[in-house]
Amino acid sequence: MTRPLAIAAGGLTKTLESGTIVDDVSFVVPAGTVAALVGPHGAGKSTVLRMLLGLLTPTSGTATVGGPGAGLRAGRPVVGAVLTPRGLHPARKVYAQLGVFAAAAGVSDTRAEELLALVRLTDVADQRIGGLPEGMKTRLALAIALLGDPPLLVLDDPTTGLDLRETAWLNDFLRGHARRGGTVLLTSRTLSTVLPVADELIVLDRGRVAYQGSPARLRRSHPDRLLVKASSPIALATTLAAQGFTDAVMRPDGRLAIAEASVTQLESAASTARVQLTEITPEHIHPDQVLAALTQTGAPAPNYPASAVYGTYR
Repeated sequence: MTRPLAIAAGGLTKTLESGTIVDDVSFVVPAGTVAALVGPHGAGKSTVLRMLLGLLTPTSGTATVGGPGAGLRAGRPVVGAVLTPRGLHPARKVYAQLGVFAAAAGVSDTRAEELLALVRLTDVADQRIGGLPEGMKTRLALAIALLGDPPLLVLDDPTTGLDLRETAWLNDFLRGHARRGGTVLLTSRTLSTVLPVADELIVLDRGRVAYQGSPARLRRSHPDRLLVKASSPIALATTLAAQGFTDAVMRPDGRLAIAEASVTQLESAASTARVQLTEITPEHIHPDQVLAALTQTGAPAPNYPASAVYGTYR
């Protein structure tokens, strides 16, 4: 059964006086999934989010969030967002800031207290926001986004300032939200951050889509390899190809880089080819090496004014 779409971007383009920031970006996010928009600083991630949320008008293209006919559903807001900057008043205390948004959304004090506990901020409820570390500010912004229990969460760089334990907690929460039928679109500057949580990846490079698909498919196109020094690399590569291991690349230093073959299979092929192996070195590809191969560092991102988004979006 095909899942309904929670987000659909069609040919989104944004041109400013300085140039084109986002260029013909199209993707869909089915309900019940976690999707990650990934790219270096200046790739256009925040601009895409703001066009999706209606905070920025596209030069061309379309954006649908929440599915066809989205609006308040039985009094429940469709989308909650955490944007950059977080839109928090540094002089306010934590609970007071949450209370302002709770009152605007018609949410009870009990719900606000539950969310403070959920994001682990109860102990700092009476502290001023300006004195908090960035990770706590992000968790407070998340609590605000969750006030109306929206099915769709849009999160801009949500792991900024979070330590490993907080990041693991956030990933568990987002996965749980998706399992309950919710949908998440988050951004990140690194692939390694989102791989534990994302079902789908949209990689942006200088405002254009450089990759779209599952983490598994991306990994298959950038596999770990064995680097091999052999008496006859060509003979070894020919034998491996005959055995079905066709992804072998000759490196400039004369080593053969072989994917999807184990050491045992490699040694067996060398024996068949009567080739002597003098060195076998594993080459593990870090996810952010893959990202670097797909992208280039873009120009500085445009400086949009702070905004906090909660409640209904159509």
